[in-house]
Amino acid sequence: MLNLLGSSKRMCDGVSRRDFLRAGSLGLGGLTLADALRLQAAQAAPASGRGFGRAKQCIVLFLYGAASQLETFDLKPDAPTDIRGPFRPIETSAAGVRISEHLPRLAKQMHRVTLIRSMTHPYPIHCAAYALTGNPLCDIPMELNPRDPRHWPYIGSVVDYVGAARGEKRDIPANVALPWPISSRSRPHKRAGTFGGFLGAGFDPVFTEFIGDSPKGDPFRAVSAEGYLQFTPATAPQPEITLDRLKRRRSLLSQLEDERRRWDRAEAKGALGSYDRVQQMALSLITSDQTREALDLSKEPAALRERYGMTLFGQGTLAARRLVERGVRFATVVWDEFNQSCISGWDTHVRQYPRLTGELLPGLDMALATLLEDLQQRGMLDETLVMVVTEHGRTPQLSAAQEGGRDHWSDVYSCLMAGGGAPGGVVVGASDAHAGQPAEHPVSPKDMLATAYHLLGIHPETEIPDRLGRPLPLVPDGKVDAALIA
Repeated sequence: MLNLLGSSKRMCDGVSRRDFLRAGSLGLGGLTLADALRLQAAQAAPASGRGFGRAKQCIVLFLYGAASQLETFDLKPDAPTDIRGPFRPIETSAAGVRISEHLPRLAKQMHRVTLIRSMTHPYPIHCAAYALTGNPLCDIPMELNPRDPRHWPYIGSVVDYVGAARGEKRDIPANVALPWPISSRSRPHKRAGTFGGFLGAGFDPVFTEFIGDSPKGDPFRAVSAEGYLQFTPATAPQPEITLDRLKRRRSLLSQLEDERRRWDRAEAKGALGSYDRVQQMALSLITSDQTREALDLSKEPAALRERYGMTLFGQGTLAARRLVERGVRFATVVWDEFNQSCISGWDTHVRQYPRLTGELLPGLDMALATLLEDLQQRGMLDETLVMVVTEHGRTPQLSAAQEGGRDHWSDVYSCLMAGGGAPGGVVVGASDAHAGQPAEHPVSPKDMLATAYHLLGIHPETEIPDRLGRPLPLVPDGKVDAALIA
């Protein structure tokens, strides 16, 4: 954004003055006047249904790779050994609800949690884009191409988009994802799911980056206290650009934008181009003390940081709490693959039990339990929807050939909700005796998303335009599930 005025492009290259002034309003992700009016009309409908708008903000903890239901939240102690595995269930603070013995801290917080044991869908692939968007289909080419034109926008991007249509003004981003753009620290695969989809890159989350070392070679296993998160370096000012110089550039850009908007008003055309958004957000991130301070975990007591866990997921979860506390509407923390895809993150094809006991379950236990307790103590839990999501589950049958690993399984798995209008201490749905199929109350990822929109005060009938301007429902195959609402 800061290079715009120094571009080598000249008017003599064939770009008219009018084209130059309008450049900021063009590009994918533009919100036209018709789009804004359509969204405003939908939002003007009377609020309906229990819990509508109860959540003011949302934190999503995404366990990429697919967490096993049988080792976390839906243990089957009476199943055969090659199905149940070695873990045992323990009692929790919610009457009659038992979870893994390796989640002891979370067990004390389950009276605040909605446990969904009957999540189900037909795609046993790593398609976060199915679990986290309204897209009614998914395939492997989409999974591996974040910019496949068929992608729908991430739920956080939709929340951001609807807020923009409502005319919300903010000095801090609405939609932030940590610790970095998904799969950017692993190879060879690049994953989709947490981007702007057909709304365009202007509605991608604002991503952070992690700067620091890991004493164990993997930041999801451990990070040093000196490590920190920052917004992506692309938003940082160049060394030669002082703040005064930056503000002068912003003043000149503002004059150009004022003139461009005058042309737009004269033509009764669109309102919010993706260029506008990226430019404004970059300037906000550079100049806002509030935004930078939100990621400064050194301001938190060392004991609290330890309770969240000195892992990248734990510290990212603490940062997410700080972000929503300061006005971010939607914060996402991804437990991502690291270094090598398909054998890291929660993708436990091989060495499942050493990884679960040494890394995954302790890290989740500390971060999630502390987040729920922390939000409650700060009086934020009632207005903060917390969602723990994974893209599918794992096979009921253990694999002896893969050191006790489990492969992909989407027929049934578990997810969690808490706060923000979700009921506490309840179990929704059930799986069969082997945790292989739903036994009652099947819940699709689309139902979970539709319910989240409802709790965030976004009407299910709201429509958003695709790349061709056609209005599409937020979640065409989803319904608000009353069992997920307090």
